[in-house]
Formats: sequence, C-alpha cells, structure tokens
Amino acid sequence: MTTALEVRGQAVCKLDEIPEGQFKIVTLGEVEIGLTQGGGRIYAVRNICPHMSAPICRGRVLGTMLPSEPGEIVFGLDDQVVVCPWHQWEFSLETGRPVFTNAKGRLRLYPVEVRDGLVHIDLVAHARGDD
Repeated sequence: MTTALEVRGQAVCKLDEIPEGQFKIVTLGEVEIGLTQGGGRIYAVRNICPHMSAPICRGRVLGTMLPSEPGEIVFGLDDQVVVCPWHQWEFSLETGRPVFTNAKGRLRLYPVEVRDGLVHIDLVAHARGDD
C-alpha cells in the first residue's frame, strides 16, 4: 500500500492527457484525484464532494452565473467551477469553496507542478481546501 508520504510530488500522467472541461481521474494509493485544465491552469481535486460525498470529478467543469443588476445576465468564471453530478452544487476550482453559499466544507485541492511534460501532484501539501 502506498502512503501519502510516498506520493509527494509523484508524476501521475502526461500534460497532454488532461482534458479541458472534464476530469482525468488517477488513483494514488487509496485516493482518487481528478485532473482538469482550463484558463492556462491545471487543477487537482480529490474526487469527493463535501456535501454528500458524491464523485465530484464526474461533474461538469464550466463557469457560472455571476451577481448582476436586475435584467442583466452575466456569466463568468469560465473553466473555474465544477458542478456536482448529484445535487448540482457548484465549487470553485481556485479555492475549493462552494460558489455563492455559506455552506461549510470545501473541495480538497492539491498543488500541481508540470516538469518535462509530466504532471506531478503533491498529496501531502494540500494547503488549499483542507478543512
């Protein structure tokens, strides 16, 4: 069995294997991680929704409606929001927090680094999304 210490900065796939708008799911030890890219960034997300433990990485990656004036429709945060496949909760891929709600819990996000065309995930350093 692989421990989190053994997967610190482990290469998990090639950069060109990560899709835009959906996730590539990899398993490190007993942890499923979804990788996606958008807006020039790569995101690594633990595949568990904090709301009801759904496989969040089976959801869609898109943007969302932003607060706006009456009669206006403003769409934004393109490729920075994942929508839970079970209850349609929206979470920021930047912060892991729910979008437009005060609900507790957030996605667990992991640092990603690309070296020589390979994507490395650090499971130990999960500073963003650790609550």
